[in-house]
Amino acid sequence: MILQATVKWPAVFAHELRSSFDLLSSKWRDQLDVRLKKYFVQKGAPDQFDSTYLWARTITCPYCSGLVPLSPNWRLARNGTGVRLIPDLRQGPGFKGRICSFEIVETVKEQSLGTVIRGDGTCPYLDCGRVIDGDEIKRQAQDGNMGEQLYAVVFKKRVPGKILKSGKTGRDKWVRGYRAPRPNDDNSAEISKRLDQKLPEWEALDIIPSEKIPEGLSTSTPRLYGIELWRDMFSPRQLLCHGTSVEVFREMIDSDRSKGELSEVRKAAYGYLALSLDKLLNYNSRMSVWHPAREVVANTFNRHDFAIGWSHSEMALLIVGLGYDWAIQQTAKCIQEIVNLINSTSKNNNPKLLNVDNFSEMNSPAVTITCKSGDSLDHIKEGSIDAIVMDPPYYDNVMYAELSDFFYVWLKRTAGHGFPEMFRRNLTDKDNEAVANVARFQGKKGAKVLAGLEYQDRMTSIFAECHRVLKSDGIMTLMFTHKATGAWDALTKGLMEAGFVITASWPINTEAEGSLHIRNKAAANSTIFLACRPRTDQSNENQAIYWEDIEPQVAQAVRKRVGEYQNEGITGVDLYLASFGPALEEFSRHWPLKRGTPKVKPKLKRGQKEVSDDGWDPYAATPEDALNAARQEVKRWRLEQLTQLKSNPDLDSSTAFFVLAWDAFKAPVFFYDEALRLAHAVGADLDRDIVGRVAGKKGSNLHLWDSTHRAANGSLGPADGSRGMIDAIHHAANLARTHSLDSAKETLAQTEVDRDPKFTAAFTAVLEVLPVSSEYTGIDLEGEVEAAGSDFEALYQLSRLAYSDRVEVPKQLQFWQKNEF
Repeated sequence: MILQATVKWPAVFAHELRSSFDLLSSKWRDQLDVRLKKYFVQKGAPDQFDSTYLWARTITCPYCSGLVPLSPNWRLARNGTGVRLIPDLRQGPGFKGRICSFEIVETVKEQSLGTVIRGDGTCPYLDCGRVIDGDEIKRQAQDGNMGEQLYAVVFKKRVPGKILKSGKTGRDKWVRGYRAPRPNDDNSAEISKRLDQKLPEWEALDIIPSEKIPEGLSTSTPRLYGIELWRDMFSPRQLLCHGTSVEVFREMIDSDRSKGELSEVRKAAYGYLALSLDKLLNYNSRMSVWHPAREVVANTFNRHDFAIGWSHSEMALLIVGLGYDWAIQQTAKCIQEIVNLINSTSKNNNPKLLNVDNFSEMNSPAVTITCKSGDSLDHIKEGSIDAIVMDPPYYDNVMYAELSDFFYVWLKRTAGHGFPEMFRRNLTDKDNEAVANVARFQGKKGAKVLAGLEYQDRMTSIFAECHRVLKSDGIMTLMFTHKATGAWDALTKGLMEAGFVITASWPINTEAEGSLHIRNKAAANSTIFLACRPRTDQSNENQAIYWEDIEPQVAQAVRKRVGEYQNEGITGVDLYLASFGPALEEFSRHWPLKRGTPKVKPKLKRGQKEVSDDGWDPYAATPEDALNAARQEVKRWRLEQLTQLKSNPDLDSSTAFFVLAWDAFKAPVFFYDEALRLAHAVGADLDRDIVGRVAGKKGSNLHLWDSTHRAANGSLGPADGSRGMIDAIHHAANLARTHSLDSAKETLAQTEVDRDPKFTAAFTAVLEVLPVSSEYTGIDLEGEVEAAGSDFEALYQLSRLAYSDRVEVPKQLQFWQKNEF
């Protein structure tokens, strides 16, 4: 569907496409107004209208019977605007009518605390205040007792233009504002009554998705909270709008077909209209949340999963220029730009964007689109392709098919009536997808290992087929982003076994700085592009090449590029990822390789051991060896930079781990598997030296601890730094935060640790990686990040008091000072 809409239709129908879509969408939009307007009245129009409604899921407190609105925080905007809860206690716990009303406040301090964190709730009623276990929340949700409550309304208000010097009136401005909900804002009873009338008809005509959400890796979370059907992803108000949208769509396309007016270009226009509706679904579900930093609705997939949304946003769909109009305009803009790119060329043969009405030079290429499995390209001749461009599945990062059902179940009810051949399946194909999905091996021993092996086998088959159809001088470009070394190892093994060599690599920034995919997460914001060519030199195959001889070349290749990458602004986890490219380039040139000395077998869990025993070869060199070498080089490079030394700073392993973890991941929480690899790079035993000392393990994640947390749980080592300099630094930070700077200074002086050059190096490095506190940036930090920011503030003030001659002002702080916060 996407390929047809982006490649074929614009090339075949050109300028007819936009005009046909405009006529069709206008008719669709008018009919929606007629059927829905009475349920979504704008009483302040035309000078003020409500643009977004913010809802919180609700449960009943099992201890006091109060209705609890669930939200992790009550922020509405960066300027401090938010919500304060006003609980009605009635006559006390157990009485009916205990419910919260809401008030808009202007500062963060006035806002109420969040009522849910890590799945557990907190009762907001002052005469209760008890923690509500996450299992109780799930139980109420599964029993159908989770509701929703409107807690804020976002509005736009017209501000008349000022009188200009010329005497004319300037343009009016629209200003965003927030208000508490009024009793007549929530017409849920009326909506529910209308839905009860429509649902039997819609179910009979298959208008709304009644399919069950299947079990899977991504779909497990919504199912835990009673979301069993795909239509349960939407609130009643949202579902009424989306169902009506499909109803009108179907009536229109059936009418055109019966009149003989459903031409091919008209069918294409219906295809775009279906995609417009899908865009609205993405921004108008129970998973679409309010984004306070940008003051906009964040789409359902602001993360690559079905994370449960405790609160959600609802767009006002019928306002002129917003809602339906916005989705239609976005689609129309894309149609115009793609048509121009495909069909218009300038005299010097370079593509350029032209006005939609200006098609003086038409050059419509022949387009053939095929959708087949990548490991079975039997419709393409051997050695006939010049270039292959592939964005392969990212191992276990995203379960694409599971997520795609969210859109598919609606598309088959709209676009499927114009293009039934595209929507033959009930749901998307999960079985033949090239991802490492442990859900496929549920109940089997070593499910994670089996999923990884299946991914590698599938990618090897795909790359082998690509090798077959590619010309001998052809090129294949891959783009890949994954923090886990295992994912890279599986991908590049498949590449080399299929007969490819990596000839070049580039890190390219592909994520916006404010993207919710990466914000406040240990995530990458760049993609590594690998240029691969069929291997022509086969001389390596009959002679033994040893990894120990190639390892220095790999390290040199990384060392040569890492400085360039950093100068181009690549930092954190992206710097490690960027180094994988040159390491794999060098490694693949010498493939296959052997080890001269056997590799120590890693410790595996019981299920993993049973799966992996047969394939273990201690003398096999793998891409993971090259990636480990790359990580070692980046480690050396970054420690030299962070300690402002020109040679190996020789930090102890636990301190180096703490510093490089903050430097790489920019967050206190990251995957345990990645922590394991970083610990290996710095020479630390993760479970012995790190876990329980400077960090804690929760599920599949590792959480770095701040100084006060370590002091509270008794995990701080000796203050003299004999176990690790991070202990001495955290002792000082905790004393500075809980007592005084003088206490911290005195303790360090008594142990004489502050005379050790290694202490100065470690102190300098820690100040460069901890998050800068709001005292210096004005940006509010939260949770574990805020605690780490408090450590930064304490240590920086200590450095100015006692060590200004040895510890320079951190470069990251200089950035904020230079920008004159």
